[in-house]
Amino acid sequence: MTVKNNTSTTQTGRFGTFTGVFTPNILTILGIILFLRVGWVVGQAGLWGALTIVVLANLISFLTGLSLSAIATSMDVRAGGNYYLISRSLGLEVGGAIGIPLYLSQAISIAFYIIGFTEALLAIEFFQQIDPRLVATAVALIFALIAYVGADFALRIQFFILAVLVISLISFFAGGWNSFVPINFAANYTSGNNFWTVFAVFFPAVTGIEVGISLSGDLKDPSKSIPKGTILSILVTAVIYILAVIWFAAHLTADELINNNLAMQGVALVPTLILAGVWASTLSSALGSVLAAPRTLQAIAQDRVLPTWMAGKMGSQTEPRVAVLLSAAIAIAVIWLGDLNFVAPIISMFFLNTYGMVNLVASIEKLVGNPSYRPRFQIPWPVSMLGAVGCYGAMFLISPVATIIAIIITYGVFFALERRQVRRTWGDVKSGIWTALARYALLQLETERSSPKNWRPNLIVFTGQPHNREQLVAVADWLSLGRGIVTFFQLIIGDVEKLVGKNLRETARRQIRNYIQDHGMTAFAEAEVVADFQQGALTLAQAHGIGNLAPNSILLGWSRTPQGRMMQVDLMRQLVAVRKSVLFLNYDYERGFGQKRIINVWWQGRGGNADLKLLLAYLIQQHGDWFQSQIRLLRIIDGQDGIAQTRKHLEQMLADVRVEAEPVVIVRQDPRQPIAEVIKENSFNADLTLLGMKLPTKEEAAPYSQRLDELIRAVGTVLLVRNAQLDEDLLTTGGEA
Repeated sequence: MTVKNNTSTTQTGRFGTFTGVFTPNILTILGIILFLRVGWVVGQAGLWGALTIVVLANLISFLTGLSLSAIATSMDVRAGGNYYLISRSLGLEVGGAIGIPLYLSQAISIAFYIIGFTEALLAIEFFQQIDPRLVATAVALIFALIAYVGADFALRIQFFILAVLVISLISFFAGGWNSFVPINFAANYTSGNNFWTVFAVFFPAVTGIEVGISLSGDLKDPSKSIPKGTILSILVTAVIYILAVIWFAAHLTADELINNNLAMQGVALVPTLILAGVWASTLSSALGSVLAAPRTLQAIAQDRVLPTWMAGKMGSQTEPRVAVLLSAAIAIAVIWLGDLNFVAPIISMFFLNTYGMVNLVASIEKLVGNPSYRPRFQIPWPVSMLGAVGCYGAMFLISPVATIIAIIITYGVFFALERRQVRRTWGDVKSGIWTALARYALLQLETERSSPKNWRPNLIVFTGQPHNREQLVAVADWLSLGRGIVTFFQLIIGDVEKLVGKNLRETARRQIRNYIQDHGMTAFAEAEVVADFQQGALTLAQAHGIGNLAPNSILLGWSRTPQGRMMQVDLMRQLVAVRKSVLFLNYDYERGFGQKRIINVWWQGRGGNADLKLLLAYLIQQHGDWFQSQIRLLRIIDGQDGIAQTRKHLEQMLADVRVEAEPVVIVRQDPRQPIAEVIKENSFNADLTLLGMKLPTKEEAAPYSQRLDELIRAVGTVLLVRNAQLDEDLLTTGGEA
């Protein structure tokens, strides 16, 4: 399933900066917390504590606003707000993992603000006789109807609400000039509260910037309106909140502030206007959320992270009406489940998680330095990183348990989307992250001196199409243990100019990559067009890789024809000359790898091929397929007198290199008996035999390949080994994979 980038669609912008960003943000930020909870915050934390809470929360919001502005000015922003920014930067999986909790937080915010409105209505005697949940449900349905009609109608209402809000604030700051009280600077936390629990209650106040960004799909020029409207709304409201904290502290005692949610009336010049302000602010905030949440859900559903029917418009050209109904249902459910103090920390966690990810995106984009990331609104990466640290730090300090739950949910959604393997047509910053990390690692490797201690297989496997040589694939998998590097190569033999034009190289590489993915392997896929196999293999063995991260071993299947075997032995000579170890697998199609219980390693003394053979046997034994196997280290001697000494030497050597193996000493009764016959006689019960190869001259290649073939045909499945690192002791320092 492929998801197309909706940046290719035509956007019909309806709103500018003031109407679409600044005013919705202002009305949401100056909401229920300002009128019903700022006084409580001052009463609990004292003046200094309350100012710290307000400044810290606004600082997090401000840093997030900067990050959000940077990202928004580097792309063509479409519907979906923060979900869109994150998914187009870090990929659909991360976007969905953040976007779904973000949507839920916005939907819950509808209930949050309506609960606050209902709480304020209880000041009127008539409403005290009605279940507050019924009133809240009725209000939620009314707002759902407004959103169902459309954003144009809803945003026209906001200017009237803004006027009421401004008048109520003027009344608050105009009152109390003759009733100052001694300011309580110290905290007065009641039972169960501390700085961070109070911070959690206050923080939803600064999450109003989500409303403006969530209307991104309806803005005429999102890249201009989002930065201007967001930053300006944060600064204006931060000043108002700081002044409100000071004004509360100067006029009411801690007990009055803690126990009276409508304490603002006691200060205001016209107390009735405070009720009007409460109603206006809570309703405007609820209105903003009921516009934002459905648009986030619509964007997520359009990307097929959630079922596409959730993005349905039900007869409208612009309004996500199905998402409106779903959001209203969630809000009503929350209304019947909890009160204001219960809901506030939940919203804080969801929004902090989203804010943290926005800051991370901006920081990572700047650090990685993708050429496509060219924001007009430039900020240094440490600023965004500070915002991310602030968000996640605040989450843990508010509630470690809730933070862990939020992380588990986020990662759960992420892994679920990864398993679905939803493809998208847009790029993201993840490839840039890996490129930057790979570049750094490669440069570090370039300055490091290569050591046998760090040796591990970096294999080129000439498989052709892997399904044709699955025995080679198996050996490569056993040797790499998921820690080495394996590249499956197909060499396409023929006229380069003719074959390249037929797209055979890309097709072969894609088929190998599909095989790797289907079998859950960790390997690379390569295919090249060459005029000659031997010369092509030699060239690619030298050219493949970067710097010190280059192949150290080449694995091929042992040829079935005399001409092929002679060519392979000659190729081995050339590969060893350029310091590439060579492994040939002779696969016995009748016996296969047997029961995978016995691995025979024929020992001819330290140095040469011996170290590499024993190390490869050890690596194979560590794989789950061979975990119950036994390594037998076999050595041939010419007399009975040397048995005890040879066995003791092998045992000591195995102890020194920390490899568990059974030493087997074989006495050749007749010194004239060919060693090949002794090997045949003692390897009949092995599931895999490792034999070393000498390095013949060019003239000896043909007869040597013939003798080698005659030997291994009688032995079974054999891995022939030629070590090119003759001057390195791979066992003493490199015995662990």
